[in-house]
Amino acid sequence: MATQQRTIDFLLEQATGVGGVTAKPMFGEYGVYVDGKMIGSVCDDQLFVKPTKSGRTYAEPVSDAPPYPGAKPQMLITADRWDNAEWLGELLRVTAAELPTPRPRKPKRGA
Repeated sequence: MATQQRTIDFLLEQATGVGGVTAKPMFGEYGVYVDGKMIGSVCDDQLFVKPTKSGRTYAEPVSDAPPYPGAKPQMLITADRWDNAEWLGELLRVTAAELPTPRPRKPKRGA
């Protein structure tokens, strides 16, 4: 089951206080980014956030699950916690702060 657009719209609306939060379609699901850093994904209408020390401490209690078969487990943020926009925004902020900045992409050859 693919993620519904209304799920993405709701999560982005809840995270408006963070600034720079986007979601990009990826293989029928979505990657979630904060200021260009991929901090997690939304798969089957469930939010998965990359585990960081600060993020895990902030999100406790939290369980881990793979977003899709064969993936590394990530923190599964249950839907009942999405309603607290301030809490969700802070989780995304502390997670992004601990993740490395992505390397710039090389230009495509022949383009």
